[in-house]
Amino acid sequence: MPTDILSPQLSYGPIAPLLIVFGTALVGVLVEAFVPARRRRLAQIVVAIVGLLAAFVAVVLLAGTHELVFADAIAVDGMTLFLQGTLAVLGIAAILLISERSLDASGGAVVSRAAVLPGSREDVALAEATDVQTEIYPLALFSLGGMMLFPASNNLLLMFIALEVLSLPLYLMAGLARRRRLLSQEAAMKYFLLGAFSSAFFLYGVALLYGYAGSVDLGEVAAATGLAQSNEALLLAGIALLAVGLLFKVGAVPFQAWTPDVYQGSPTPVTALMAACTKIAAFGGLLRVFYVGFGSVEWDWEPMMWAVAILTMVVGALLAVTQTDVKRMLAYSAVAHTGFILVGVIALSPAGLAGTMFYLLAYGFTTLAAFAVVTLVRDSSGEATHLAQWAGLGRKSPLVAGTFAFFLFALAGIPLTSGFMAKFAVFTAAVDSGATGLVVVGVVTSAVTAFFYARVVVLMFFSEPAPDGPTVSVPSGFTAGAIALGLAVTVVLGVLPQPVLDLAEQASRLVS
Repeated sequence: MPTDILSPQLSYGPIAPLLIVFGTALVGVLVEAFVPARRRRLAQIVVAIVGLLAAFVAVVLLAGTHELVFADAIAVDGMTLFLQGTLAVLGIAAILLISERSLDASGGAVVSRAAVLPGSREDVALAEATDVQTEIYPLALFSLGGMMLFPASNNLLLMFIALEVLSLPLYLMAGLARRRRLLSQEAAMKYFLLGAFSSAFFLYGVALLYGYAGSVDLGEVAAATGLAQSNEALLLAGIALLAVGLLFKVGAVPFQAWTPDVYQGSPTPVTALMAACTKIAAFGGLLRVFYVGFGSVEWDWEPMMWAVAILTMVVGALLAVTQTDVKRMLAYSAVAHTGFILVGVIALSPAGLAGTMFYLLAYGFTTLAAFAVVTLVRDSSGEATHLAQWAGLGRKSPLVAGTFAFFLFALAGIPLTSGFMAKFAVFTAAVDSGATGLVVVGVVTSAVTAFFYARVVVLMFFSEPAPDGPTVSVPSGFTAGAIALGLAVTVVLGVLPQPVLDLAEQASRLVS
């Protein structure tokens, strides 16, 4: 007799933030198709911000939820909601930054529509830039939706789908710069090829783990690791290959080669979204996999992660010192911070999980706001990203230079900033877990990173400005709002961090 196939119980309430973001992205596609061009930009901005605000409200209403839904494929717990809420707010800041200027901002100044003659070359260029700009909103929303799904995935196949959903729009957005087209498209191609390569490693690792455990659910993989098995090689190879895909996304050494080129070549608003949000999502997935799936076999993967963390901190810090471009310097800074965050992952404790989440929150807002400041320093050809062009900026615009210096101090981990509290949280958790050697390396490399951050501050405030140096454009409410949000979070988390630390601690219990 034929057997009935039972459909899984579908509970849509716990995944409301995901549904809202993906639904908003689909509305953005319809806006792109049917709304007249002259009204499209404003409509896309309103749709994106309202959707992300609604997603954040849904996250708040779901606080305290702790369950597996959709046939145990999606985990809705404290970590999921904490990271989804962070991504929603960062997504709003990124949309504000994208809305400031057209996507040729990486290479060209913004041209006012009133300042150009109809039919002129500038008019055509402005029209092209405007057309390109609006399509980034649904792409960014689809990517943010994938980022929210990634740390919630309790099933490795669903995690792979989320990885592709968050990555494919980023590949497209990285190549949308108009003036420096070759540099932007080269960055997009490198990101796409290396990303596809790492995705293949991830999928091959999933296949090996299925061969080991007979399932791709993290809970069942974890249960299989506690049994006597004859094919331990499948488990170890699967963990290694899976780690390659995850470590590529977080930008850890030796999988960081794409980071400086993609950060430099992409439009700066896209770089800000990539640097802040992708790292949060990727580390969320990394925490889910290693804490839930492989927590009982830590002795097998900890030596590998120790080596990766040490290499990432050292290589990121040393290469950042040699950079002469602001965006490339921030890219290698991101690599070094990946190493610091890995220290919290390796702690493999509730304190390590809470410290890592706090670090991701603090790093995300500081980094996005720092890239927002970079968009303001411009010359006749567009953004001025060479460090020599920033000489004397503190005398031309003390407010902008002082704000950027504060963000650099936060990234360096100076006390009374969010960066100091974030490093203190992950280092303390690592020491309590016996990873004191990692903390020693982290402290030493933090001192090295402080050097190249201080070098930029000295250059801005204690060097003579060049006569033909760049100017600082006056930010509109969009960029000013993104910078103000990042500044407020950086200050509050540095001065009054305890409420957020308590929230992260409450969110450190994972469902499995």
